[in-house]
Amino acid sequence: MARRRSAVRIGVTGLGEREELAPGIFINTHYRGCTPGFIYTEEGIILVDTPLIPKQAIDWRQQIEEEYPGHPFLYLINTDHHRGHALGNQYFMPCKVIAHERAHKEMSGYTENFKERVRNSFKREPEIQAQLNNIIIIPPHVTFTNRAKLLFGGREIELIFVGGHTPATSIVWLPEEKICFVGDIVWVDQHPYMAQGNTLEWLSALELIRQLGAEILVPGHGPVCTPDATYKVAEYIEFMRARVRDYYLAGKTKNETKSGLVGEMLEWFPVPPERKAKIESQIKSGLNRVYREIQREMEEQGDGVHQDGDEDEDDD
Repeated sequence: MARRRSAVRIGVTGLGEREELAPGIFINTHYRGCTPGFIYTEEGIILVDTPLIPKQAIDWRQQIEEEYPGHPFLYLINTDHHRGHALGNQYFMPCKVIAHERAHKEMSGYTENFKERVRNSFKREPEIQAQLNNIIIIPPHVTFTNRAKLLFGGREIELIFVGGHTPATSIVWLPEEKICFVGDIVWVDQHPYMAQGNTLEWLSALELIRQLGAEILVPGHGPVCTPDATYKVAEYIEFMRARVRDYYLAGKTKNETKSGLVGEMLEWFPVPPERKAKIESQIKSGLNRVYREIQREMEEQGDGVHQDGDEDEDDD
């Protein structure tokens, strides 16, 4: 099927332009939830993540079908199991979803309560909330443990488990094109979401990404960047770890640590006033996570300072 010729940026439906990073490799940075992408091969289309909001997911499918009419969807890769990356899977069927094995475990456990929480998160946006009345969870049909490789139509696409952001986080590497979809491992000018994080894994993932030789990174949210963006994320995580360790060694509890450090962390990236409360809560979740990491590390070294009796009210 011949492809309609396109420019590097193509405006289509008014919901946002798709951007061509290299021949046949597209993303859209205008959707909420994540930056989805797709890769054209002569045998069909391979997708990376899906928009969260149904109208935007349908729009993305229409954009793909307009660009490559008649081409089947081969695989849909979820870089993790979070709703912003995987809840739109239902709008791209029939298609085989592939993700890390832990993503299958998490998504298979999504209950009606989970769906209701998703709907309730849009209670101030009733038009979007109404779109979410028929959520169908599509867990991965195919899973992998450490690495997998897709070979279709002359494309080589590597799936690499890295963890860090979640126990299921993976990246999608195109070695010929030197493009890497890095999911939520890389955040540009934003506070990373760390509620399910493992910071030592995260730092290792950032180092691995730097070693790939990529020229373009596609973060899970926002515009593309270069591997230099990994350094700022690493600095943020290393600073948080160091300051939490300081508080822990000073005998501070988890809640005292969160209260004391949220202001310091808030200064790292600009935060719109209307999002300050949400970002503060997000940072506290990350601090909660790091505190427990430091506590375990100290106990393993035989340097435990105190037992923390605080409740994990910020766990996600």
